[in-house]
Amino acid sequence: MNFLAENLEAYVQQHSEQEPELLQQLARETHLKVLQPRMLSGAYQGRLLALISKLITPKHILEIGTFTGYSALCMAEGLHANGRIDTIDVDEELTDMQRRYFDASGYGKQIFQHLGNAAEIIPALNGDFDLVFIDADKEQYPLYFDLIIDRINAGGLIIADNVLWSGKVVTNATDEATQALQLFNMKMVEDTRVETVLLPVRDGLTLIRKI
Repeated sequence: MNFLAENLEAYVQQHSEQEPELLQQLARETHLKVLQPRMLSGAYQGRLLALISKLITPKHILEIGTFTGYSALCMAEGLHANGRIDTIDVDEELTDMQRRYFDASGYGKQIFQHLGNAAEIIPALNGDFDLVFIDADKEQYPLYFDLIIDRINAGGLIIADNVLWSGKVVTNATDEATQALQLFNMKMVEDTRVETVLLPVRDGLTLIRKI
């Protein structure tokens, strides 16, 4: 769902930094070969993720939901020289494609793929996080927040995608994903450990800063 008129959305993208060639290739291959390519972060949101990462120069990034690796590569642009990204996904069929682009980017040795249930993998990861991007199964957003909040460094940032869920969060929809996102969005407002701003970017993007 687009929350801006098409001409305004086109104008916004035309007046923002354009994606690097490698990401253009990844986007094209995703649309040609992968089911549900709309799950890709895309050029505009990707440039926002890259800029945020560059502003905070994270040493440790956690990504929950790799898909084809586009958003991981965007955040890698701001990664500390000695930093690392741990990225988690459940789709085994995409791991080779992810790795091919990770290695082509020059960040390959800093990006570590994890295959399986994020709720089980996160507690087993070492270290705390400076930046976390949540873009996986929406039903688990409240749980993911609970698993990571005490491991976010002060001043660190959580970014949650799809928090407007095509506008369903302001309806009486009873599906599990919508209700979980409504709970998550309220949880972010009420939790005194964080500062939260929900941005109407694409399908909704929440920035959550650990105080």
